Amino acid sequence: MNKPVLLTAEGRADMETEYNRLVTVRRVEIAEQLGSAADDGDLSENAAYDHAKEEQALLEGRIARLEHTLRHAVVIQNRVTEFVQVGSKVTIDDEGLQDTYVILGPLESAPGKGRISNESPMGRALMNHKAGDVVDVHAPAGVLKIRIISIE
Repeated sequence: MNKPVLLTAEGRADMETEYNRLVTVRRVEIAEQLGSAADDGDLSENAAYDHAKEEQALLEGRIARLEHTLRHAVVIQNRVTEFVQVGSKVTIDDEGLQDTYVILGPLESAPGKGRISNESPMGRALMNHKAGDVVDVHAPAGVLKIRIISIE
């Protein structure tokens, strides 16, 4: 559980912003909801109070996850090397189709946006290879042969 969490500087800043908003704004809002619902009387049959308690539990869980992530965050340094590393922008050829991906940590991956995790099958396969290499990607659909065209 104490493994480093790889984040871009932008990803870390977004998480810090979310954390600060949850702690300073959302906690206060939920505390007010709890107080208002408690003022309505019997808490044993108070749906508003139950709902506010559920929201509070979810909020505290998210805050705890963000605290853990930020405590273990390692900001990715985008340095260009001849080998694929976390932070690399990689252009590949998959059977005549070219795609470009940025290799990031799992929390920032968004395959539809060209951001893949270093822990995904493709990310793992590309790591530490160089332009011109053909790598085998062991994906759920089977083994794919991918050629690395360039690394930025």
